This record gives sequence, structure tokens and C-alpha cells, in this order.
Amino acid sequence: MSNIAPFSFVPLPAQRSCDKPRRNGRTMMIDDGLPLGYVADLLDMAGQYADLAKIKTGTARLYTRDKLLAKLALYRKHQVRSFLGGQFHEYVLATQGEDALPAFYQEALALGFETIEISDNTVPLTREQRMNQIRNAIASGLTVFGEVGSKETLNDPALLISQAHDCFDAGAELVLVEAAELVDHGKLRGDTIALLKRELDMSRVMIELPGPWIADVRSCDIESMKKALIAELGPDLNLANVAADTLIDTEASRVGLGTAGPGAAARH
Repeated sequence: MSNIAPFSFVPLPAQRSCDKPRRNGRTMMIDDGLPLGYVADLLDMAGQYADLAKIKTGTARLYTRDKLLAKLALYRKHQVRSFLGGQFHEYVLATQGEDALPAFYQEALALGFETIEISDNTVPLTREQRMNQIRNAIASGLTVFGEVGSKETLNDPALLISQAHDCFDAGAELVLVEAAELVDHGKLRGDTIALLKRELDMSRVMIELPGPWIADVRSCDIESMKKALIAELGPDLNLANVAADTLIDTEASRVGLGTAGPGAAARH
């Protein structure tokens, strides 16, 4: 079978980073319990468009060990970095306390995870707790993605910046920004986006998309925000919480082949 791209005479924008591992323009997909066969077929078709895969919330606890190991092996085969979602870390902290976290880190490493997310969506953290937990996870041998922002309320944008700096100062590799902090009545908060761009290294920031787990969020709302973010930040923004079945469609939006048209790709 030929590896020559169909319609190869149609150029894609040079601003889009194509080869993995990417420093910019990373796409993080959500894995909320996808079957192994689905993951294998998805990555065979669209693996070049996925950089990270979040094993959502605490779903990793509900696999058999052999099935989870097989899934992680599939992601590694296609250069997709899998990691544990932050709400699993929150659950362990809330139900067993900080003394249980070292065992959580060691089990993650034993399974083959290199990275975990540390967040406070449901279990609030103080600044000291956030930074100490990031440092302790790194000391165990993991890399850490920190998440900032709330799904429930709009925070002062300066707080997001402060929390992001705390994550970076503690050693986090990436910071994920909660999507709900960036939208007000369906429109992007331009002041918050501008502050992120001005104050942070955006190659180390991932913008999360909202999902159906948030009340009143519809598929059209997710698509509208995706298009607005690409228009504002360009085709090489780091985009998180992409639904697995929209990997190719998301890439189409990045390069101007999607429903938003070529405008964003042409401007940046």
C-alpha cells in the first residue's frame, strides 16, 4: 500500500508541527475506558495526530492488569504518552490520606506509567500541598502535569497564572488549564487568553476542552471552543481533552481543512 498522501498537491500550513515528538501543537486525547481493539484501530488510522492519552479519572483501577498493560503498550508503540488523570490522585488523597500516595506512585511506575496529573478538581489543595505533592511524585521517578482552574467557578485570571508558576516551580513538565476558566457565556475570555500568552511559556501549557461531564456542555459547544482557540492561538496550540473519535477532525481544524475553514491556519 502506498504511503503517499492522497491529494498530496494540497499543501498543509508550515506553521503546523507534524513530526513526533512535538514540542508545540500537542494533542491530548481522553481515554475513558476505550476497548483495546478500538485503540489499536484508532492509533493505526490516526496515531500520528495524538501525542498524549489521559487514562481518565480513576478508570485505571477498573481494568484487569493484563488489559491495562496491553493498552499502555499500544500507546507506546505509536509514540503516544499515556498518563493517569488527576482525579485518581485526588481520590487516593481523599480516601486514604497523603501516606498512601507513595504506594500510588510506585504502582504507577510498575505498570509502566511515566507521568501522572496532579489536580484539585474535587479535593482542594493549598499552595504548599500542590507544590509538595508535585515534588514528591517527581522524587519517586514520575514526571508530573499540573492542572489549574475550576470546573465550577470562574477564578481571577491572575490566580491561574500564580498556580501555573507554582506548578512549574515545583517541577511540573506541563500545566493544563481548565477549559471552564476560559469561557464566559459561550465566548472566550480574551483577557485571560492574553494573560496566559504574556505570562507563560505556551509550549508548556495545554488548554483543556470542556466535555460532556460538565453540565449543559453540548458537542457543538466543544467544537465552537476548539475553533475559537485555534483561531486565537494558532494551529500549534497544545490542546487537551480531545475526544478519541475526533482526532482526525481536530487535526483538520488545526490545518484549515475543517468546518471553520482555512482562516486560522492562514493567519498564524
